[in-house]
Amino acid sequence: MSSYSFLKHMRTILYQLNRKFSSSVPENVSDRLKTIPLERIRNFCIIAHVDHGKSTLADRLLEKAGLKVDRPQILDSLQVEKERGITVKAQTVSLFYTFNNLDYLLNLIDTPGHVDFSNEVHRSLAPCDGAILLVDANHGIQAQTVSNYFMAATRNLKILPILNKIDLKNANPERVCQDLQSMFDIDPDTVLKISAKLGLGVDEVIPGVIENLPAPRTDPEAPFRALLFDSSYDRYRGALSLINVKEGEITLGQEIQVMSTGKVYEVKSLSLLTPVEVAVDKLSAGQVGLLGCNMRSGKEAVIGDTIHLKGTTVTQLPGFRPQQAMVFAGVYPPDQSKYVPLRAAIEKLALNDSAVTVTPDSNSALGQGWRLGFLGLLHMEVFSQRLEQEYDAEPIITAPSVTYKVKLRGAKTIKAHGGQMITISNPALLPDTQNIEEFQEPTIMATIITPTEYIGPVIGLCVERRGTQKTSTHIDSDRVMMTYTFPLAEIVLDFYDRLKSLTSGYASFDYEDHGYEVTNVVKLRILLNGAEVEELSTIVHFSKAEKYARHLVAKLKDIIPRQMVQIAVQVAVGGKILARETIKAYRKDVTAKLYGGDVTRRMKLLRQQAEGKKKMRAVANISIPRDTFISILKR
Repeated sequence: MSSYSFLKHMRTILYQLNRKFSSSVPENVSDRLKTIPLERIRNFCIIAHVDHGKSTLADRLLEKAGLKVDRPQILDSLQVEKERGITVKAQTVSLFYTFNNLDYLLNLIDTPGHVDFSNEVHRSLAPCDGAILLVDANHGIQAQTVSNYFMAATRNLKILPILNKIDLKNANPERVCQDLQSMFDIDPDTVLKISAKLGLGVDEVIPGVIENLPAPRTDPEAPFRALLFDSSYDRYRGALSLINVKEGEITLGQEIQVMSTGKVYEVKSLSLLTPVEVAVDKLSAGQVGLLGCNMRSGKEAVIGDTIHLKGTTVTQLPGFRPQQAMVFAGVYPPDQSKYVPLRAAIEKLALNDSAVTVTPDSNSALGQGWRLGFLGLLHMEVFSQRLEQEYDAEPIITAPSVTYKVKLRGAKTIKAHGGQMITISNPALLPDTQNIEEFQEPTIMATIITPTEYIGPVIGLCVERRGTQKTSTHIDSDRVMMTYTFPLAEIVLDFYDRLKSLTSGYASFDYEDHGYEVTNVVKLRILLNGAEVEELSTIVHFSKAEKYARHLVAKLKDIIPRQMVQIAVQVAVGGKILARETIKAYRKDVTAKLYGGDVTRRMKLLRQQAEGKKKMRAVANISIPRDTFISILKR
């Protein structure tokens, strides 16, 4: 037996053992599934603002369903989630629960709360028929609470409102219930009041879900159709698809077809997540499960796609579209020998995060790499951290930027760039400004909820970041909700941190895409002794160009090493120099050997040295270490 055949044989044995172990549960899950009709299935998710207790409530629900919870936030399985204490990846778990002597199947999805991971919430709502809206009884309604509520309401999901943390000293459930009524027209008598941490009132949650949230609206007799709403990668089984069976049923061995690609696969495995993977023989209408069919490429598992049986004709499910990336950054290997492993890691991780866009890119200083799109700065940081922790990669992440739209003039320029309107996320690819008719920058509609005592500093910050106020509404006597339009470039770096600092952590912030608006931006060019360094160019608003130019030259002066010639560091817009610093040359004391004599000898040596340096400056190439590019690009 060849080494390849032996390895393949061992993988098969390991997979079979894994299935056998996963199936070693007290009850036969496949048989129990057959006894649960469609009307006793509930597909729901938990939505809330960040740090309102979603994962803690999920722990309590798992305990009530008879599962052992051996650590807090058991569904937060990623290392980055444990370290940061936040949920970044929506997790699905199937629970069996007996209510009024009848078995129910509960498919629960625990979603993130931070605005940068709203795509996970958006995707998780697709397979659900209802949602738990969790609100902190201490902090009350916050920005992401508003966003998530309307996101769920737009999909016509039934809402079960729950107040959490009623045990806290400063909790005010009555006030928050009144806010829910005024903001969302929710009857205060329908709001459940619990403390997920202490377990108070949690006994009422699952019965509330069963009695108030609807069963899946589907047809079990129709041809099989399923929505692919999440995916992951297994090194032995390839891409695994998390599906919601909308109609019909699927069994092992059947052949399925993916609508977007037209490719056909044989169903190799079906399982429920309980939260460990438990193998089953069949998935029926209304159920949520994991499907393995030997998809070898992550590109084959398209999030939001429709899966159906081979040979059947069905219509595309409504599904959903992943949100558009708003922040872009370059990702490069530490050296080109690690390009292939990093590419494989990015492809596998992007399969697990459909909001990330990946485009090949190159940089003369950093080599071959990629231009990745993210929903926000935290999203970018978490993606980078997962690359390092889960795939042992060492990526170099450049500073985030946004995508500008550029309207060109001149027939030759338009033809050369393939159209009159082009998008630019890399300043190095920007056409000559003489051929640009107008710039358009992305904007966002932001919702800020803050205590009234901090209104002044918050408005000052918004004005500084070129924000335009649209509305201002008092939620109650202590808090105000404001909506602003901002240029995206002004909020991607440190706006959220500044907002939290100014309001002692009490303000909340949420945003959504608001399209493009005409703007006045300029390209800052970096010149070293008159030679442009294209890789360090950047795009900024004209009102902040001079301030940013002074900051940039000061930093370059500190990090570019001194050389044998003097280096003039300049930042220019077009032909105008906005800022300049000079890096002095190393100086050799050519007069050290003189011990006396006429002063003309000393002057001759200094004159010869000056002429030599002049010639050197005329022909010298400024050597910029790779670390310098990394330091500037990662600013």
